[in-house]
Amino acid sequence: MNGTGSRVDFQLIADMIAPRARVLDVGCGEGELLELLRDDRQVDGRGIEISQEGVNRCVARGLSVIQGDADHDLRYYPDRGFDYVILSQTIQATRNPKTVLEELLRIGDKVVVSFPNFGHARLRLSLLFRGRMPVTRDLPYSWYDTPNIHFCTIRDFMLLCDEVGATVEKAIALDGTGHEIALSMPWWFWNLFGQQAVFLLRR
Repeated sequence: MNGTGSRVDFQLIADMIAPRARVLDVGCGEGELLELLRDDRQVDGRGIEISQEGVNRCVARGLSVIQGDADHDLRYYPDRGFDYVILSQTIQATRNPKTVLEELLRIGDKVVVSFPNFGHARLRLSLLFRGRMPVTRDLPYSWYDTPNIHFCTIRDFMLLCDEVGATVEKAIALDGTGHEIALSMPWWFWNLFGQQAVFLLRR
């Protein structure tokens, strides 16, 4: 789920959100992104977070956040209840990513998803030469204590979008330094050299 501290994808996500929009942040962690959206975009923001500690920290920031699980509780939200639904660095930690994405597309007019790319060249080489599951700055957990249970690549996510009928309005891949990879690069290049990706989707 969302970690502590500032993340490079937060500002990219914020730039995709229209001012004063109705926003639901699923897996909102300690509320850093919601706080950014409230202060910079004046959104009407809500959040759902699985950990009670995260919820407490969000409430301490003055945010409207409830405890809940993306795998089970999204069904209680109405169709088109929000202008944007955000799932940042969380889809790989859900038990049913396809169902979760379908629910997000039902709830929001637009959906923003960010995730780590497990197809990145550095991860491939680490596994090839070291024979161990990689541990990096973006993926700091060992295999036995990671919350990430579904490893996907940028290409995998694109195929999932096709399967659920999602239209990609915008996509951004970030390299290891947090800089955007040029839009002119082909998808295979993004898949090989992008460490993170941010997608803006609609039904």
